[in-house]
Order: sequence, then structure tokens, then C-alpha cells
Amino acid sequence: MVEIDIHYEGDLRTVCIHKESGAQILTDAPKDNQGLGREFSPTDLVAAAVGSCTLTLMGIIARKLNVDMCHSKAHVIKEMQTTPRRIAKLTIEITCPHNFSDEIKQKLMDAAEACPVLHSLHPEIEVGISYHWG
Repeated sequence: MVEIDIHYEGDLRTVCIHKESGAQILTDAPKDNQGLGREFSPTDLVAAAVGSCTLTLMGIIARKLNVDMCHSKAHVIKEMQTTPRRIAKLTIEITCPHNFSDEIKQKLMDAAEACPVLHSLHPEIEVGISYHWG
């Protein structure tokens, strides 16, 4: 179980505090929704969580396979819809500077696609993942 405290600071800004570590994340409403866009918006955090989760799961498998995933990147594009206001589409591009056998690539891709954040999203959110190796 994880506990997170969120404090509303006014001006559409929150501070999220991870109870175990004390780490903090600030959020702001985006400019297109009455905010100042000074920080990640809550839906930006969802997009970031997907990218971070996919790379983390790939890293777990890479560690088990004793292959190097260092310097890999995820680029996530979040598209919103207006009615109802929600995330409509996430496009994830994963780039790994290393090239692996097809078998290892498949295991890494399977790991990315097992991301619990992805599986927690509303089923109507369109998700596309592409991979670039070497």
C-alpha cells in the first residue's frame, strides 16, 4: 500500500507528497483548462506514468536477461478530448540505443505492454506503442 497526501495550494495548483519518501510533485491546471501550466497537469502525470512504467518493466526484464537498457527513452504524446474532458489518446515511442536479438526484443516489448498503468486506463483511451532499436 502506498499513501500520497495532496494539498491544494490555490490558483489551481496542488502539492502531492509521497508519504514513504517525502518526495513532492507539483501540479498545475493546463493553460487550456483555466490554469497557468507551470507544472505537470494531473493528466500529464498519467502520460508520464505510462512512459515511466513501460521503461521500468523493460528494465526489470533486461536485468533478468542480463542486457543493457541504459539510456533508453520513452516519448509520450498525450491528446485530450473535450467532451467529456479526458485523455483520448496516448502515443508512446520507446527508443533503445542497443540492438538485441528478436527474442530479447519481444520479451522487452511484452514487458512494456504488461504495464499496470496501461492496464488501469479507461478502455476507450487509444494507446499506440512503437519501438526503435539500436
